[in-house]
Amino acid sequence: MSSDQRRPKNPSKTSNRTSTSNAKFNKNRSSSSARRKPVRQVKRVSAQDRKIVLFNKPFDVLSQFTDGDGRQTLADFIDIKEVYAAGRLDRDSEGLLLLTNDGILQAKLTQPDSKSPKTYWVQVEGAPTEQDLDKLRQGVELKDGLTLPAKVEIMTEPNLWPRNPPVRFRAAIPTTWLSISIIEGRNRQVRRMTANIGFPTLRLIRYSIGEYSLGELPNGEWKLA
Repeated sequence: MSSDQRRPKNPSKTSNRTSTSNAKFNKNRSSSSARRKPVRQVKRVSAQDRKIVLFNKPFDVLSQFTDGDGRQTLADFIDIKEVYAAGRLDRDSEGLLLLTNDGILQAKLTQPDSKSPKTYWVQVEGAPTEQDLDKLRQGVELKDGLTLPAKVEIMTEPNLWPRNPPVRFRAAIPTTWLSISIIEGRNRQVRRMTANIGFPTLRLIRYSIGEYSLGELPNGEWKLA
């Protein structure tokens, strides 16, 4: 059979294949879109409706309102509705936790770009020298990268509430209190920073976040800012 006698391709089959291909593509694209997490809307509130709660979190309390394992949470201390923590404070850390219903303020205090300083009072094991502390002031290399320079000073022991349970000390090794200010918020960052220079953290208390501070707020108590 000559080439000019060959039967032409069936246009309807070609169209069907194209439609099937397009349908699969659209289905995959739709499925992919469905898997994407919705963009969280930042809640805006008026100055009149804004709530800012300062809470002095005790040791061994979670920075959340619910827990399936029966551990202490914020709900055991705070009865204000529709406020959420601006950042977290580890279960084994104490001090200032700020809660608010203002999404803009929450983002401002938690995002690194906002450069809101957070100051911690840190009791470390041992007696670091200024040379040791200069490493923190310059930035130290952690597993998740180099830290930004921190403000670090040796401070006198603050007058604090007793911790329950008490900190375990080694009698033959002195301890030192440091004031450390950072603008980052990596997981357990301060503890990892002091361990990096050879002085493990024994007790960690967040004293301030931006313009907000503990002041004389008793441990386990909260107040409106």
